[in-house]
Amino acid sequence: MTDDVFKGFGIKVQLNANPGIDDPKEKYSDSFHVIRETLTRIGIASKKTKTLFQSCHILHKRGQYAILHFKELFKLDGKPADVTSDDIARRNTIVQLLEDWKLLKILEKEKTGTTLPLSQLRIISYGDKKLWTLTPKYSIGTTH
Repeated sequence: MTDDVFKGFGIKVQLNANPGIDDPKEKYSDSFHVIRETLTRIGIASKKTKTLFQSCHILHKRGQYAILHFKELFKLDGKPADVTSDDIARRNTIVQLLEDWKLLKILEKEKTGTTLPLSQLRIISYGDKKLWTLTPKYSIGTTH
């Protein structure tokens, strides 16, 4: 029996705990929400329409966390998706940024080898997000 709840997709991460919270169920809640919101502002942008297409999502299953490209989420759901090497490199770059920003720790460093230059990503600041249309390509928790 395998303990890989993500079936080989994504990169497993450990959230940074909130030191001011003792309740084990709430200790990582703030980190999860911060990462989830941050990911809504990272992706591929259309400057013409001021639309940002979110590239990655955080997934929590059975006490484990992973960052997945939205196409990996489609595959995890058993839907067809063409995950390219650029998609994986984009995911890796985003996960590395989240670790650099001290939001998480990468548990599967071996999966983060290939990255993209930051010029191939758009990061919208929190203050500018109202000026953009933030569009996810995958909605967690919905069925289609």
